[in-house]
Amino acid sequence: MKLYLVRHGTPVPKEKNPDKPLSDEGRKEVERVAAFMKKAGVAVHTVFHSGKTRARETAQIMASKLQPDKEVLEKQGLSPLDSVKGIAHEIEESERDIMMVGHLPHLSRLVSLLTAGTETPTVVSFPPGGVVCLCPAEEEKDWAVAWMLAPDIVT
Repeated sequence: MKLYLVRHGTPVPKEKNPDKPLSDEGRKEVERVAAFMKKAGVAVHTVFHSGKTRARETAQIMASKLQPDKEVLEKQGLSPLDSVKGIAHEIEESERDIMMVGHLPHLSRLVSLLTAGTETPTVVSFPPGGVVCLCPAEEEKDWAVAWMLAPDIVT
C-alpha cells in the first residue's frame, strides 16, 4: 500500500475570496505535479479531500490525471486543525493505494506521526501542491517516506 499526501495548491487570498479557491498559479502547480505523477505510473484507488474548496479542486485535478478506481470523496478528519490520530488509524486499516488532499499543519503532523510516532517535530515541509508518498517501512507499524515531489521541480 502507498499513501499519497497532497497539500492543496496555492489559493487566492482570503481578502479576494473568503472561500479561497485555487488561484491560476495554484491550478498550474497541481496540474504539473499530477501530469508528472501520471507519467511516472502513479495509480490510486481513491482520492479523499477535506471538503474545503481549494482541497476539493486539487483533488479533482489529481483525479482527472490519475483516474482513480473510485470517485473523489470528501473525508472528515483532513481539515487544518483536525486531530491526526483518527485518520492515522484509518490509513493503517487500508489495503489500497490512496491519496489524501489536505492542509497544513494537519499534513505535516500526520507525516510525523506515521513516520516518527509523534506529531512533532516536523519531518517534511509541504509546499503548495506538494506530494509526499509514504509506504510501509520494514517494521509493520511504521511508515517511511518513499519520495517527495514539489511543483517547482516539475516542468
